[in-house]
Order: sequence, then C-alpha cells, then structure tokens
Amino acid sequence: MVKSPLVPIFLIVSVDVLGLTIILPLLPFYAEKMGASPAVVGLLVSTYAFCQLIAGPMLGRMSDRTGRRPLLLVSQVGTFIGFLILAYANALWLVFLARVIDGLTAGNLSLAQAYISDVTKPEDRAKSFALIGIAFGMGFLLGPAISGFLSQYSYQYPIFAAAGLSATSILATYFLLPATLPAAADSATPRKFTVLDWGSYLRYFREPALASLLWQFLAFTLTFSLFMTGFPLFAERRFVWQGHPFGPKEVGYVYAYLGFLGVILQGGLIGRLVKVFGEINLVRAGFFFAMLGLAALGFTGSIPLMLVVAAAASLGTGMNRPALTSLITQKAARSEQGVVLGLTQSLNSISSICAPAVAGFLIDHSLLAPWALLAAAISGLALLL
Repeated sequence: MVKSPLVPIFLIVSVDVLGLTIILPLLPFYAEKMGASPAVVGLLVSTYAFCQLIAGPMLGRMSDRTGRRPLLLVSQVGTFIGFLILAYANALWLVFLARVIDGLTAGNLSLAQAYISDVTKPEDRAKSFALIGIAFGMGFLLGPAISGFLSQYSYQYPIFAAAGLSATSILATYFLLPATLPAAADSATPRKFTVLDWGSYLRYFREPALASLLWQFLAFTLTFSLFMTGFPLFAERRFVWQGHPFGPKEVGYVYAYLGFLGVILQGGLIGRLVKVFGEINLVRAGFFFAMLGLAALGFTGSIPLMLVVAAAASLGTGMNRPALTSLITQKAARSEQGVVLGLTQSLNSISSICAPAVAGFLIDHSLLAPWALLAAAISGLALLL
C-alpha cells in the first residue's frame, strides 16, 4: 500500500507528461503525411488548445463536487482513446477528431494539481507543486528522445508508446491513488476562467501592480508557444541532416537537448539565480535571451549554430516562467492568488490557441525568418515593459 498520495500522483503526472511530449515533435510531420499544409498543422494544434480551454474549467468544477479521482480517470481515458484514434488514423479528419477528444478531456495536469492542493497543507504546497515541475522537466527530456528514436522505424510507434503510457497512467490512478472528498473552496487552488469570464480578466489587467506582469506573462506564453509549435515546420524547411530534411527524429532529439538544459535550469540553478539577481532582473534577462536567440534563429542555416541560438531562446523562456509566476503571486492578494494563478493558466491557453495558427500561417507562406522575428519582437516588447 502506498502511504503518501504524492507518490502515485507524481507517477501519474510523469507518465502523462511523457505521453504528451512523445506526441509533440511527431504531430506536425504525422499531419503533413496525411496531406496537411503548415497552416492546417497550426490549426490542428490550436484546435486541441481550444477544446482544452472550453472543457478544462468544467472538468475542474465537476471534480470539486465529485472528488478528483473519478474525473482524473475520465480525463485519462479520453487521452487514451485519442491516442488510439491518432495511431490508426488514415485521413486528416481522424487526426483532428483524435485531438478534439484528447482536448475535451485534457484536464489531467490541472486535476493533478488540484489533488495535490486537497492532500497537502498550505505551507507544504509549493514544495509539492515542484513535483509537477520535475515531472515536466523529465518528460521534456525523455519524451522527445523516445519519439525521435521510434519515429525512424514508423510514425505509429511513438503514438503506440504514448497510448501505452496513458494506459499505465489509468491503472496507476485506479489502483494506487486514494480517493479524496469533494473539495472545500480554497483560494490557493488555481481556478481556470471559462470563456464567459472576460469581465474577470479585465479587472486584473486594470490593477497597477498586476497589469504589467500579466502582459509580460502573456508575452512569455506567446513567445514560447510560437517557438515550440513552429520549430518542427521551420526546421523541416531550413535544415538538412545526412542528406535529408529535418524530420521527427531530428526535431525530437533537439527538443530532448532543450529539455536537458531545462532540467539543469529548473533543478536548482533557477533558485540560485533568483537569490543572486532577484526575480525582476531574471525576467529581464529571460526576455533578452529569448529575443536574441529567436532573432538569430531566423537567419541561422547551420545546425551547430541553431543548437546554440535555440538553447538561448529556450533558457530565456525557462527563466521567465518561474520568475514571472513568483512576481505575480507576490503582487496578488492572498485571498485572490488561486484566481490569479488560474488567470495565468488561461493566458497560457489563449497563447496555445493563437500562436500555433499564426506560426503555421507564416511558415505555410515561406515566411521562415518572420516567424522567428515575430516571436523575438514579442519578447522585445515585454523587455520594454
């Protein structure tokens, strides 16, 4: 019997993130194989994020009434079904259907975060939430590498691996995760806005202490999403390795390399940097490195230089997320921290809807350098803030 519920929840989140990151470098190429243009690939990624924005808050609120475990199982089963449809898809509409199903049930990580809130004391939550950060870091290191390795044999193999991991996650939740009682209202638990909550958004953007930070957070999420969703399509058209254009294997290995750098950054280095320089200087440095790396990426033609400038961009965005989140929670009233954290998650969702569509459109029109320069310009504007 597992004594601490944090052990199975860490296992569940790790497996879920691994499945997600296995699909990440493969999906653009898989869709292109079905006849999708880069613009359609962008819309495919945006569709998943849009479905997640619609359904995520509803899943969260239902779990407040029923407990986290039943809804977590529903979410995981939806992801598993989505992966199976994706693996056996023989037409583009089935790829879209798979992502819609996965998106409509994609509450795994939000529900896991809420579960941690339910089973930990307020003073222990920051340390417990760090488990999700560790799981993400390891997922972005291992998932793309697994995807890159398996995709050289068949594009289906990484999807089957993701489906297998999803099934493992379902079993872990069912057999290892203790049920929790329906949640009491807790202001420290992030609450995502629904699409009807625009009035709530505007109120926080009018608060002097928060407004600038929220705009900066939106700029960070747009930059990150433009970079991560556009890079596979960009690399396919710009770089050649051993006589053939970049494919899921090469992109998977680049993502794994960036994930490795992210693990180093998040695994202790970021805490030391905050102590030495402070969050505000770290945010400035993050936007500066992201701007510099992305602007250089637009004009890079060699693989070694690409690895350097992509690392600069990735480390820049890697510094921005924790530093900005910390500053936002410091400026928000204690009674509103959960709502404001929910707002940052929703800003991330909005960026995940808009940025892939824009990236796909630009790359579809052979505007490779403008794609990178747009992401750099957004970081540059945030730097001015």
